[in-house]
Amino acid sequence: MAAPTDPQAAGPQPLGADGRPVDWTKVYLGFSGLAVGQFMALLDIQIVAAALAEVQAGIGATADEIGWIQSVYLLTEVVAIPVSAYLSKLWGVRPFYMVTTVAFILTSIAVGLSGDIQTMIFARALQGLAAGAMIPATFAIAMTVFPIEKRLSANVIVSMIVTLAPTIGPTMGGHIAEAMGWRWLFFINIGPGLLVLFLVGRYLDFDRPEPGMAKGIDWWGLGLMTTFLIAMQYVLEEGAENSWFQDDIVLWVSVLTVISGVAFIWRQLVYRQPIVSLGPFRDRNFTLGIVITFISGAALYGGTFLLPLFLAHVRGYSAAEVGNVMLVSGLVMFVATPALGRFIRAVDFRFSLGLGMALTAWGMWQGVYVNDQWGFWEFAGMQTARGLGSMVAMIAASQMSVATLPLSMMKDASGLINLIRNVGGAFGIAIISTTLFQTGAAHLQALSEGVSSASLRAQDFLAGMTSRMEGLGVADPAGAARKAMGFMIQRDAQVLAYIDAFALVAVGAAIAAAIGFFAAPAGLKAPGAAPNPASRPGGGR
Repeated sequence: MAAPTDPQAAGPQPLGADGRPVDWTKVYLGFSGLAVGQFMALLDIQIVAAALAEVQAGIGATADEIGWIQSVYLLTEVVAIPVSAYLSKLWGVRPFYMVTTVAFILTSIAVGLSGDIQTMIFARALQGLAAGAMIPATFAIAMTVFPIEKRLSANVIVSMIVTLAPTIGPTMGGHIAEAMGWRWLFFINIGPGLLVLFLVGRYLDFDRPEPGMAKGIDWWGLGLMTTFLIAMQYVLEEGAENSWFQDDIVLWVSVLTVISGVAFIWRQLVYRQPIVSLGPFRDRNFTLGIVITFISGAALYGGTFLLPLFLAHVRGYSAAEVGNVMLVSGLVMFVATPALGRFIRAVDFRFSLGLGMALTAWGMWQGVYVNDQWGFWEFAGMQTARGLGSMVAMIAASQMSVATLPLSMMKDASGLINLIRNVGGAFGIAIISTTLFQTGAAHLQALSEGVSSASLRAQDFLAGMTSRMEGLGVADPAGAARKAMGFMIQRDAQVLAYIDAFALVAVGAAIAAAIGFFAAPAGLKAPGAAPNPASRPGGGR
């Protein structure tokens, strides 16, 4: 073990910490390459959401099969995210990121060229692995290579990417699919990918590899983690559609999730060189930040999942129309970013976190007033509040998580933060799906009972509908009237289920707002740092 005074033991330090000049143009260009790569990886989670019907028709997939285009990407992505911290320390950020970017470009091409569902699922799984490896590095670099006065600005950029990319994914996907065809949802990654390779290869030189980590790789830990994350993701994806534990496969995979999860945590605690370091959890602020990141991930991805469903199923919007509504929150985030950065810098992160989650909660609570005529303008206020709130909360939660961590733990912390955010999103989507299914059925039953033959009001309404159908010259006016009433009952039950789901997301965001005030106050500095010349651009060679 290195002595405490060894610079390498303290981990990477802010650029310029040794007093030598720094070429900030190169620093920002290299960081921009990481940011573009992270944006691509996160964008591809949702870019196919609004165009699944086009993809399904293009490759002849069934309704059950096409859902795996999104599911398998998330399955493999959550496996790659925590491992990326280990591999980036082993090889160094630049070579590791370039390899994963090349893999992402090639797998994107393979997905776009797929002619059948089996090939596409396989290629999409590999694409998810590459994407997961690209996500955590940006935040880790933002928190380790920038000095204190620039660190929050870098964090704002990272948080904007995290919130903006999945939000505008359906918008971009819908318009690209309509204008250029669904295959370009994946071919579109080639240009930005080449830009990432240039920027990272030319300008990113922030750390040095640690080849000694190749000895004693925790293969058992890697296997247990892979089993745990894939099993958990499968349960979350399939549970809502298969009545959860009433389905034997979901039940046994849930048992496998618990066993492998407990074994994985035990392995990481006792092994001398764990594949995923759990050390950051010893810090109170990090642990609280992870809880809030989990909830905010559920609110972010859950809201992005919920609104397009309502617009498509209740309003019958096309992919492009859904995208136009979703674009509001993305534009708000983009325009407000500079002001939000200044605001968060000026106040205690606990206050900005509480305000952000409270604003998110208020925005989602507007959904309890939704009806079957809501469209672009009715959702604009909700989208604005959700966009601003989730942006502020994400920045503050990230800042709180690392505010009292030593810089040497930043790569591990970044992987855990990004992993928990994605897992929170998966939990949020699963809970929302279950809520829509169960409360929708309950509301349908209650409404159906309310319009039984014993209800005079229902009979009067049915008589009026029958008379209207007769006036339209319908062959079977009574049958058409009953069918129309059944449709209206089903639509009203759907709307009530969406009201429940919007309220659920709002309550979760409100809980997160309260949790943040239990954090310990801290500034932007991270303790335990000693100058490390190898951390500056171009240093160490």
